[in-house]
Amino acid sequence: MDLSRDQLVELVTKEVLAALAERSDILSNPSKLREVVANGADRVSFHGDAEDVPMDLAKYIDHTLLKPDATADQIDVLCDEALEFGFASVCINPTWVKRAAERLRGSDVKVCTVIGFPLGANTPDVKASEARRALRDGAREVDMVINIGALKSGQHDLVRKDIERVVDAARESGAITKVILETGLLTDEEKVIASALAKRAKADFVKTSTGFAGSGATVYDVALMRETVGPEMGVKASGGVRTLEDAEDMIAAGATRIGASAGVQIVGGAEGEDDGDRY
Repeated sequence: MDLSRDQLVELVTKEVLAALAERSDILSNPSKLREVVANGADRVSFHGDAEDVPMDLAKYIDHTLLKPDATADQIDVLCDEALEFGFASVCINPTWVKRAAERLRGSDVKVCTVIGFPLGANTPDVKASEARRALRDGAREVDMVINIGALKSGQHDLVRKDIERVVDAARESGAITKVILETGLLTDEEKVIASALAKRAKADFVKTSTGFAGSGATVYDVALMRETVGPEMGVKASGGVRTLEDAEDMIAAGATRIGASAGVQIVGGAEGEDDGDRY
């Protein structure tokens, strides 16, 4: 029997949620999450002994500063901290990409920037153009916000094409694309649909949040996204990740990258400040 698109989406969503429910006891218990990491579960997407994750957490972290009033000096400090602690990248607004790229030249720390941030309401042409400019300035990773309104309106082809335009622009320069879903504004079904659309558009990561919409990453959402996209794609947890415990829980649920302004505190085992506007 042929299924309509809506019926197919509903079926896929039910399957994903059912699979997630089978491990709900793990997701609701941080100590069990750590057992999963210690036992080397493949859903962590970590090559090596998972028990080493707390000691090697830095490479999971995009050291982030997206405050609208961030200064040049603060961007320099962010870059220097990323070099000192070996973070995966610095994640900054496009205006600072060239400065960060120059400061990080010759290092393994990548420059990541945001596209269509934080609302996702720009047109596909604008997002693609913004991505190409950032890549010319030295970005090697772009985190784009989906068209949230289009998703919630059921305009799935528009959402997919919007993602594809940025993915295509990034691949021209060998850069990777992370797709921000803004999970705090979505239903579980919409999270599944958005994750599936990002995978279909050949994005490299799906990502939880901007940190500007009132809620950030949750273990449940990370696990739901991981269950949807499978082991091939990356999953980035961002927004509200402020402690080593938070980061470990997200990794155990399936995150392969953490977006945090409190990266220094996390790798040091301390708690970061509750400064959500820095994401």
